[in-house]
Amino acid sequence: MSRWQAVALVMLMVLGTTLARAADSVVRIAFVGDVMLAESERTGQLIAEGGDPFAHVRGLLAAADLRVANFESSAGTQGRPDAEKPFSFRTAQPALRVFSSVFDVAGVANNHAGDFGREDFAETLTALRAAGVQTFGGGPDLKTAHRALMIERKGVRIALLGYLDFFPRWFAATPGRPGVAWLDTDQAALDIARARHDGADVVLVVPHWGVEHEPRAHRRQRAAARALLAAGADAVIGGHPHVVQDHEVFRGKPVLYSLGNFVFDGFEDEDNNTGWVAFVDVDRQGVVSATTRVVKIDASGTPLPDPDRAGPCWCRGEAVMSPCAKVRP
Repeated sequence: MSRWQAVALVMLMVLGTTLARAADSVVRIAFVGDVMLAESERTGQLIAEGGDPFAHVRGLLAAADLRVANFESSAGTQGRPDAEKPFSFRTAQPALRVFSSVFDVAGVANNHAGDFGREDFAETLTALRAAGVQTFGGGPDLKTAHRALMIERKGVRIALLGYLDFFPRWFAATPGRPGVAWLDTDQAALDIARARHDGADVVLVVPHWGVEHEPRAHRRQRAAARALLAAGADAVIGGHPHVVQDHEVFRGKPVLYSLGNFVFDGFEDEDNNTGWVAFVDVDRQGVVSATTRVVKIDASGTPLPDPDRAGPCWCRGEAVMSPCAKVRP
């Protein structure tokens, strides 16, 4: 064997090893529920006073390769509060910077994204991206709102799709007008197919749905989740009810109907002040596992890991989810 042949053989071996490692790469994605940092709320005021509502969970979230949160607020400066809603929320720039220091991605398909109107929502998208946070579940027009956010980590291409299934429906994006993606399962099937066509290895759907304060998903949620998975989604990770909800495995794929609150004040009941951090591990074949960690939210809206309670866990091939082993600090 000549010297050049030997060099070529070594290069092929190195390339083969690199490709094998890429094929086996597992990406850990952290999902959390509602994050409320509005300047009118205690959480936003805490930041204005120099505090950090994420202080006790930064280490927990740092274990993920990608961190995703539902951004439950406007971050613009335009418009007026929605007169038909009891609460309209706006996040100031200092709080937005704190948010961006923790999360890589913000889901905007929720019922408070449009609290100050369509132009303000467009500004909110710009503000989040300027802060270094990518967005999904909404856009400047209908087509963009329904286009998956594609992110690559460790050679795995991950598509995120977000949908709103709770009033106000008027805030759904339309051709030429900004807004959020409305949950229509036929349209979502097309969105999932488009994400696959664009090269997604994994498609994860994050719907904002359900009845507030209800611990179990209702029939509409269950039917929609199963339709999304049948259409090719690899997992469904929901939110909105302000409590954690039940879970299931359908066609070998996990569904977490609601992660509950994460950073949110103003609730007194324990179930409203309990949330899950969902760590979803994925590879090129789909979801490898889903692990939850329980957080308890204090009076200021700040989450703290709760080692005394266990959420659901699941691994590929298992027919049901089971309680996670408790994690001691």
